[in-house]
Amino acid sequence: MLVAPDKFKGSLTAAEVAAHVAAGLLRAVPGLAVETLPVADGGDGTVDAALAAGFERREVKVAGPLGHPVTAAFAVRGGTAVVEMAEASGLRRLPAGTLAPLTASTHGSGELLRAALDSGARTVVLGVGGSATTDGGAGMLTALGARFLDERGEPVGPGGGGLADLAEADLTGLDPRLASVELILASDVDNPLTGPHGAAAVYGPQKGASPADVPLLDAALTRLAAALGPDLADHPGAGAAGGVGYAALLLSARFRAGIEVMLDVLGFAESLARADVVITGEGALDEQTLHGKAPAGVAAAARTAGKQVIAVCGRLTLPPETLHSAGITAAYPLTSLEPDPATCIAQAGPLLEQVASRIAEQHLT
Repeated sequence: MLVAPDKFKGSLTAAEVAAHVAAGLLRAVPGLAVETLPVADGGDGTVDAALAAGFERREVKVAGPLGHPVTAAFAVRGGTAVVEMAEASGLRRLPAGTLAPLTASTHGSGELLRAALDSGARTVVLGVGGSATTDGGAGMLTALGARFLDERGEPVGPGGGGLADLAEADLTGLDPRLASVELILASDVDNPLTGPHGAAAVYGPQKGASPADVPLLDAALTRLAAALGPDLADHPGAGAAGGVGYAALLLSARFRAGIEVMLDVLGFAESLARADVVITGEGALDEQTLHGKAPAGVAAAARTAGKQVIAVCGRLTLPPETLHSAGITAAYPLTSLEPDPATCIAQAGPLLEQVASRIAEQHLT
């Protein structure tokens, strides 16, 4: 039995979900061989998943999205580093109740990448998601040695708003180590940088952008692309994380679905080979799950290997036929035990153990 869930956002980490599911399985079937492998799709929790798989934790002081110092972590094993953008530039790094759609910067994410280079990594997985920013990755590139100047030759202000004054972009000072490192952009987002499906239009409102801010940010990103090269602006993934995807592509990053990257990095294939049944899941199994989220990736890989997949979740909105087409035999929401969502969030651990015991009784005995 392999337990490979993502986090239940706002409730439990992926590792905590896996531990509770394993406990419930063993309560129902003592002595059952259970292996846990928490997973992530490149967004929040990516570093935690790598640490649970045996990577070493590294910490570094970097700039948060508003410039205040934060302690951010990344993970290292062998020559591979896993960097989670949200650790430095995520919404969770903003002061409580504060959104800064025009000024939030990815500078700290660039500092994290530089720390990964300092660690000696030859392959860097950059997981993007949960960002507070829409600056096209300009802050990240600045931390790596680029310069973005206005008409007076002065550095532009932080965030997407500052790019409205951009007159010149200079990448000649980029850290030379970037040329010899394999950079992988891990994302479940394939939006372009600009336009109606771009970073500002689709994701800006989630970061606090008003209807008036969105066109300003889109114009600023268009200005950035004109200065650095518009060819990559339409590349799938360029609009990920407020345009960090575009900046990563400029650094010759290879764009891959976040869950596929993480399954490779975490050694999922080896764990899968030892299992007959796989349990995956996340907080909500809904339409978004089918578009590159972790449970869909786990199910696809397991189905290819001929393994049965069962899902756990907080709430479920997908019908059985959709689950089956995604490779999931059955799904067990916490709401089947407790209809109140707030109680499900507060008591997710014990409820997961009950659900796991039910799975064991119905599928393993």
